[in-house]
Formats: sequence, C-alpha cells, structure tokens
Amino acid sequence: MTYNEAVQKINSLLTFGIKPGLERISELLERTGSPEKKLRFVHAAGTNGKGSTCALVSFALSCAGYKTGLFISPYVLEFRERFMINGEMIPEKTLSGLVEKLFPITEDMRAEGKIITEFEFVFAIAVHWYAMEKCDVVVLETGLGGRFDATNVIDTPLVNIITSVSLDHTKILGETYAEIAAEKCGILKPGGVCVAYARQQPEAMEVIRHKAAEKNNRLVIADADKAEIISSDIRGTEFIYNGMKLKIRLIGDHQVRNAVTALEALFALRDRGLSIPDEAINKGFAGTAFPARLELLSEKPLILLDGAHNPDGAAALSDAVKKYLDGKRRIGLVGMLADKDVGSALSCLAPLFDMIFTTEPSNPRKMSSSELREVISPYCGNVTACDSNMAAYKKALAELDDKSALVIFGSLYLASDMRKIVLDDLKNGD
Repeated sequence: MTYNEAVQKINSLLTFGIKPGLERISELLERTGSPEKKLRFVHAAGTNGKGSTCALVSFALSCAGYKTGLFISPYVLEFRERFMINGEMIPEKTLSGLVEKLFPITEDMRAEGKIITEFEFVFAIAVHWYAMEKCDVVVLETGLGGRFDATNVIDTPLVNIITSVSLDHTKILGETYAEIAAEKCGILKPGGVCVAYARQQPEAMEVIRHKAAEKNNRLVIADADKAEIISSDIRGTEFIYNGMKLKIRLIGDHQVRNAVTALEALFALRDRGLSIPDEAINKGFAGTAFPARLELLSEKPLILLDGAHNPDGAAALSDAVKKYLDGKRRIGLVGMLADKDVGSALSCLAPLFDMIFTTEPSNPRKMSSSELREVISPYCGNVTACDSNMAAYKKALAELDDKSALVIFGSLYLASDMRKIVLDDLKNGD
C-alpha cells in the first residue's frame, strides 16, 4: 500500500462523521493488542490553546531527553503532522504499514455493525506507532470534547491539562460554559493531577474545581497574572514566572497564559518523578513553533496567520491586533465554516480592519465568500468577496506597503490553504 492509498483509506472513514463514545475505539484497541496500556500520557482538553500548550510541553520533554510523542488535531500543514515523535512526523512508509495492518480489522468490525470513525482510526494508528517506538511520554490532545472523545480510553495519565474553555461545537458539547467544561473535564481520572488554564469563565472554573474534587485530582491553577513580562513584540515574548526567565516565539498575551499552563504541567510532571531541568524547559519553549497560531509568516511585507474561528479565539486575536499592529493600516483576509459562531467571532474582529477580503476554506462546511461578506459588512465598510483563495491573497497583497499589515484568519482549513500560498509566493519572490 502506498502512502497516498493509505491516506485515501483513512479519508474514506470521514463519511461516517462524528460518533461520540468509547466502546468502538476500546474494542479496536483491544483487538489489536491494547497499545495504549504500554504508554504514559499527558492528556489535554479545552476549546482553545490545546495545540500550543501541548507543543510547548512536548518540546520541553524532548529537550529533557525523553522520547516524546505528540498527537494533535486537526493538522495544518499535512496529514502526518498529527503524529510526531520528538518533532518528527511519522514516516510515510510506517503510516502505510499501520493502515495496512489495522484497516482490515475496522472492516471486520463494520461488518458486525460497529462503525469506526476517521478520528478513532487515526488515534489507533497513533498509539500503535508510539508503542512501537517505545515512547517515554505521549502528549495527547483531544479531538472533540473530552468525556466521549476517543483519546479518553487511556488510563489515568501523568497529568491532565484543561486549557481555555469557550463556546464551540455547542450542538454536541452543550450551549453553556458549564456544560462544555463538564465535557472537557470528562478526561479526569481518579487520583490524577489536573492543571487548569486560569482565565476561565467563572461557571467553567466552578465546574473544573468540582470535577477535580470529585475525581480526587490535585488541582493546579496556572496563574499567568504572576508572569512578569520583560518584552513582547511581533517576534515573541520574554517573561519571568516562578523565578524562571523564558522566551516563547508564539505571539500574543494568550500564548503567555498557554505557556504558563504548559509550565505548570511540566512542574507537575517533575512531581511525578520525571527529570526536567530548567535548561530543557528554556530550550523547548524557545524552540516551539506552531503553525497558524498568530504565526508571523513575513515581516516585510508584514503578514500574520491565525486560525481564530470561535469567540474566544477571535478575542485573543483582537487583543493581539490592537497590541502589535497599532498605527498600521490593517487588511484582513478571512474564510469561515458555516457551522461556527461566525457573527460573534467577527463582531469583535472586523471593526479593527480598514478593509477585508473574504474567501472560502477547502471544506464542504464552508460559508460562501458572498455570505461571509454580508456578515462582516455591518462591522467593516470595505469588504470584497473573492472567488478563490489566490484571488483574495493577490488583492490583499496589492494593498500592502510598509505602513500596513495583512492578517489572514478564520478556519484552520483556510489557514492550511493560505499558508502554502503565502510561503510559496514569498519563496518565489526571493
């Protein structure tokens, strides 16, 4: 089986959609040797910040000498990005071999009326690879929610992380912060450790405290207000926390809060017996880059890329635009999925821009560029709907000069498409 054939096999499972529940993935893993039982995990759930927080933890663990797996969802650059060990993606040949081994078992289960979804199968591939490679620790990001997420089949992890809880996937997870927090806290297991992002809505934090106590978890609140900012600009932030001086390349105040959450998780791992020197944390944090999280694609011209697609993500991007692009003429390029809370996300972002170009992500759930223009028009007086991503980029680029900045934001699917377009253009421009 070739790599492309393997990816096609995986993608064929997308037709089965999202089916929350642990029975199917538990059986699939049991039929294939229960690889998850051979691994130790850091398990993270939350609405925003999971990817950045998990990346910071995994890079620091790698720098400390641990063979560290990282499982993220969704990917931005390419499919193999979902599975990493010490920053390296799974080899194409290895992925193909695992699909060849595991896919027939999913077909057997389907014949029995037990449908394995795409995410469940991807997670099964991941834990098989990590077990095969004898990873010391796997940093595991949930796909959707927590309680019924496929990743929740694991036993009590070394540390649980609850990142920022926001209103997203409300039709599945609930319509209030409390309901969504309860779903996220479904990953907490008896006798564990829970590290929580501090700046939560009060009702979400109340649920986190209650669930941690209910599961007899030691609760650590990552208080980013104790972080002393030394410097902060479009290239990253230097800060001091708990006596440690750290630098991150990730941009924005929210990334400092994510970094403090990751730091407290690493301190908790020390308490669990892992040897993680300060030097490893410093090196890991300074080396962590995460695509489409307020990513600086270019300084001249100034181009930023962000996957802000829900109200909290939009608020974080809004703060960063105000802070780092003050005095700049701001040009936006945006594409969103129709099933997101588009109005809320754009009501705080669109007024910050002098002009906006709308386009469409490569996803069947996309909102049309013309419909998106209508949503944005009450907040920005200069909005143009474009018929392709390339057309939107070229029109935005034509408006750029040394006194302006282009911010590309919206769906992570759009971020994936636009990142390649921009970087290819910049490379060819050199």
